[in-house]
Amino acid sequence: MARLLGFAGPIVLVAGILGAVANAQAACPIELAVYGDTQSGAEIGFTPTGTSATVTNTFRLILDNNVVLNGIVMWTQDVSRPNGALLYKCPEGDVTGEELAACTLWNGVIYTSDDKGTVGLLPAEGVEAPKTLILPDLGPGLRQSRAYGGTGFSKVPSDVFAMKGCQE
Repeated sequence: MARLLGFAGPIVLVAGILGAVANAQAACPIELAVYGDTQSGAEIGFTPTGTSATVTNTFRLILDNNVVLNGIVMWTQDVSRPNGALLYKCPEGDVTGEELAACTLWNGVIYTSDDKGTVGLLPAEGVEAPKTLILPDLGPGLRQSRAYGGTGFSKVPSDVFAMKGCQE
């Protein structure tokens, strides 16, 4: 019996280490999360936003043919919602509303879903990343954009992206 109890110590230690690794992977903050679309292979990668007073999340949508769309999220004032926008080749520096509208390929509320199918809203930074992102009408909107076809992207993503991992 003493030998059995002496052997149990290393097993408990290994189980504890494995549990800590699993918890570390499960506790990925949204600002480091990476999501993928199985339909097109597109990826969404979040990055820390920094000290912006209005932007709560920053991300990039990487499409085929090396097309990259820059994404931002700003919560609306009236009815609190995470309003996302995907921008393509926007001018640098101060831009007019007209210039911003011209380089915005998609905008809308970003929803989330968990393993049980409960739908929520995209959280701000510092919160555990949701399992699934839902960007309503992303595919149809991007198919109609100036970045589609020709030298742009050719595979249209769906509106649903599943968590693939966490950046280091």
